[in-house]
Amino acid sequence: MTDHDQRTRARHEVERARRVAHLHDLLAILRRERGDLLPFEWVRHLAPDGEHTLGVQAIPVEQIAGSVDRYREFDRHFLPRERHLDERWIGVRSAQLQGKELPPIQVYKVGGLYFVKDGNHRVSVARRQGQRYIDAHVIELQVSVPPDEDDTLRDLIIKGEYARFLRETRLGEVVPGHRDILFTTPGRYDRLLEHIRTRQYFLDRKPGRGGLPPVSWEEAVESWYRRLYSRVVENLEKHGVMARFPGRTEADLYLWIMDHRYFLTQQGGHDVGSEEATRDFGEHHAPPLYRRLGQRLKLRWRGKSEPV
Repeated sequence: MTDHDQRTRARHEVERARRVAHLHDLLAILRRERGDLLPFEWVRHLAPDGEHTLGVQAIPVEQIAGSVDRYREFDRHFLPRERHLDERWIGVRSAQLQGKELPPIQVYKVGGLYFVKDGNHRVSVARRQGQRYIDAHVIELQVSVPPDEDDTLRDLIIKGEYARFLRETRLGEVVPGHRDILFTTPGRYDRLLEHIRTRQYFLDRKPGRGGLPPVSWEEAVESWYRRLYSRVVENLEKHGVMARFPGRTEADLYLWIMDHRYFLTQQGGHDVGSEEATRDFGEHHAPPLYRRLGQRLKLRWRGKSEPV
């Protein structure tokens, strides 16, 4: 195959790739999904606490989900969107057809995902050709809560708040193997910290603690998780309450139920307990059936499983 034939073939391939990218963009609009690659600048919301170089490695092409500065020029499948990308794309594909060895790309690794610092066109060609691995200079960022390919900016903000919550509570050390505590709305982890501080306050004032040292922060965190949060989660499962709130998480329900418990306690003049509060909240505050069905259809249309 001559150089001219190779470039002609590469040109036809990039034009087809661009048409598929436009189809992907249309589907993303219809599904109200993010059609772009993940912008690397969003990673700062995950509060990374350091980075180190891993050297040159063969990385899975399918796990390259973002870009440092070209995240709008390619769709989330790394297909080219703009005609001005054609010549560079054609040059990379022609070199590949000629059997030339391409230099490693440069990426940041965050959790199990990679963000391209240099080599977006090489990734695009590799992805289009079904290539499974590509050589890359890898710099890894340390994060407590890793990103997912489908994350929105709001998702990453929430995960960043969760990372800071984990650092402040040291929950991973205090309760190894704890359940993930994720919300669907930002700004909720401060409420959890308030619950832990309140728990610490009341534990310190329990009868029989006279002369004992003050309850430590770690003791309060463990008591809150095991005696309050976990019990609400157990009751959610026991009474099938989660199924009545599609699209919501255990953490969402925990905060609502704790508020409802306080309301019922004030109303009745005695502490009703977490189980009664959970059951009553599920019976009286779940969305109507038609709204639940609509939410489930919306989640399925967007290809999302329900959070827990």
